Amino acid sequence: MTNSQPAPMEFLTPDECAEVDRALMTSGDRFSTRVAIYSLRALKQIAQQSGDAIAELSPQQIADWVEQDPVLHPERGFDEEFKVFFGRLVISSLKPLRQISAETGVAIDALSVSQVVSWFEQKAKLRIQQSSDPTPSNQP
Repeated sequence: MTNSQPAPMEFLTPDECAEVDRALMTSGDRFSTRVAIYSLRALKQIAQQSGDAIAELSPQQIADWVEQDPVLHPERGFDEEFKVFFGRLVISSLKPLRQISAETGVAIDALSVSQVVSWFEQKAKLRIQQSSDPTPSNQP
């Protein structure tokens, strides 16, 4: 059995968390991946409610939705400053989601969790590989 929606106080499903945890990435890359997955889910909801494609959403539409997200209400321990911060995270997630979309040829709206995890994992591996490669010498 797979969980398609997270519980009200969780940002990712257990299956999504497990998929991210299986990826060979640093904890920072895993955090970015988790934020992108949650953001993708939120962006899909915003797009569905507004009737716009994710690529057409404005930062204000995203911020307004985060402000209204019932998961982030003060009675659940989330203050206004956190909502502003989190809204910025969701807006910032559009950059890697657009890159994933461009590289895979899949619209942001149709990206899967696996595609997001795979992209972040590939980028992490590339960074590790580039940092371990010796710097080319300037000798002829």
